Amino acid sequence: MSTPLQPAHDEAEPELSAVIGERRHLINLAYRLLGSLAEAEDAVQETYARWYAMSRPQQEAIESPGAWLTTVASRICLDLLGSARVRHERYVGSWIPEPLPDRSEWTVGPTADGGAESADPADRVTLDESVTMAFLVVLESMTPAERVAFVLHDVFRFPFPEVAEIVGRTPAACRQLAYSARRRIRDAQNPAVPAAGQAGVVRHFKEAWEARDIKALVGLLDPGATMIADGGGLVGAVLRPVEGSERIAQYLIQMAGRTPGLTLLERKVNGRPGLVARHAGTTVTVAAFGITGGRVSRIWAIRNPDKLRPWTERGSS
Repeated sequence: MSTPLQPAHDEAEPELSAVIGERRHLINLAYRLLGSLAEAEDAVQETYARWYAMSRPQQEAIESPGAWLTTVASRICLDLLGSARVRHERYVGSWIPEPLPDRSEWTVGPTADGGAESADPADRVTLDESVTMAFLVVLESMTPAERVAFVLHDVFRFPFPEVAEIVGRTPAACRQLAYSARRRIRDAQNPAVPAAGQAGVVRHFKEAWEARDIKALVGLLDPGATMIADGGGLVGAVLRPVEGSERIAQYLIQMAGRTPGLTLLERKVNGRPGLVARHAGTTVTVAAFGITGGRVSRIWAIRNPDKLRPWTERGSS
């Protein structure tokens, strides 16, 4: 994980601990805005670089360093979202937001003695309704301005005048952006399923997949279910969505047949029950699920290894 750039000044820098203490808030904000932990870390790193590039008098003139950092990070993310839309259009196959493990399992890689290094608590994203995979996928459908206005106001409770200053539009325009984004969220929402019910469906799905029971899989899938896979051109993955319960079940059975020794583990993915597939000691797929009426209606399968960085052996064993 990256860490904030260290100041060029001495320890007497004003409110240094308060500035560093904003890191977790900034990571949480940037991940929700970008849907990528790696890009969120880069955005926060750039934010701190701009802070430390200022002279002492310039820093002292800022009334609220936390508000300044949030404003700069949000503007960096807004710029990144504009370029990300172009990159995603060129992406090989479907682009899915980067999945996050449960906070208790979040690690960043192997240590010198073969163990796993725990992530800095400041780098952990708070897992709530605003980071479920279904929610992030809807955020991806928004314009950059809609996404920033909605996340800042509806998720982080920034008043519209402050949102307007960040986005560079009037408060009324930002209010309309947030309303439009809210409508997208509402239109995409499915009836809520209790966490225990979701976990049960995912567990039965795992058991049917392991048994290669195509009939059971079809029964657990909504007839209009859709599966999207993200390999990023780095590993094999279907380039287009697989639609329909029978086609998805057949694909999963075929994949299991082509990958002997595949191990499936029940794990939280962005705070919701999901599955982690491991092969030869390596996490190869993280699957998030959308569940409607007791059946799986959406599967988001992330296979791009660049997006599986937090899913180390300790975090998936």
